[in-house]
Amino acid sequence: MDAIVNFLTDMVASWGYTGIVLLMALESSFFPFPSEVVMIPAGILVAQGQMSAVLAVLSGIFGSLLGAIFNYYLCYFFGRSLVEKYGKFVGISEKKMKKFEDFFEKHGEISTFSCRLLPAIRQYISLPAGLAKMNIWRFCVFTSLGAGIWVAILVALGMLFSANKALIDEYLHYIVIILALFVFVLCSIYFYKKRVKS
Repeated sequence: MDAIVNFLTDMVASWGYTGIVLLMALESSFFPFPSEVVMIPAGILVAQGQMSAVLAVLSGIFGSLLGAIFNYYLCYFFGRSLVEKYGKFVGISEKKMKKFEDFFEKHGEISTFSCRLLPAIRQYISLPAGLAKMNIWRFCVFTSLGAGIWVAILVALGMLFSANKALIDEYLHYIVIILALFVFVLCSIYFYKKRVKS
């Protein structure tokens, strides 16, 4: 574990903030590239005084937004047929895409925020948003807010456990569970208020 984390930390250090932006853009697009391997090492570098926490988080948010916008406009301009034709090459089956669409239709724009906090979903919620032609400015705001929380948590995790990297996996597991509960509560409140207004 230590050897892997040290390698990733060295890679992020050599690429700097530009590397964070590029790697997080990949993570937010089709490519199955986990954000943990970018932002946790960035947090370790912050703890070592080699990076600014604010700039690392902002770089992570900007990269996440770039990747999300890329997915959004793919579906906005080319529609569902593009995903059906090429999605299988990046792990998006027609059945999985239907689930993303159903989730977006059921939960609306709030899903572009809440899903940024959930592993294995955050990359793909941009697709149904593009298909639905969600307002791009609202999309950017919700995406940035959700990505910002996730990125800040990962950086904080790297900072807190930079001296004991073996604990990172253990605590990340608990954080994901807490975030899933947070998303559930947030969506429940959102739908309750929406129902009351209607």
